[in-house]
Amino acid sequence: QVQLVESGGGLVQPGGSLRLSCAASERIFRLYYAGWYRQTPGKQRELVAGMTGGGTTNYADSVKGRFTISRDNAKNAVFLQMNSLKPEDTAVYYCNVQGPEYNSWGQGTQVTVSS
Repeated sequence: QVQLVESGGGLVQPGGSLRLSCAASERIFRLYYAGWYRQTPGKQRELVAGMTGGGTTNYADSVKGRFTISRDNAKNAVFLQMNSLKPEDTAVYYCNVQGPEYNSWGQGTQVTVSS
């Protein structure tokens, strides 16, 4: 099973930016889908941004125009660039990768948007 480690979370002021990284323990073969999700206490985990193996992206309406998902195959990594952050973006962010023989989640990274 592919192991994932997220990083890049932290405390940022409203309007600020963060870049989350998700590093895989091995090369990801035949990726079906890579996604970033977030979760706050008492709520279900929700999809924030996703990318198919072919590069097609999709975003939650709440983050369109502010967040960008990307990947670097050479580094076995997936990224989430988050701009114009709002307090309601505060959550634990998780990355997920899915393929023919794997469906892996990272441990999560906390993002807090507060002045």
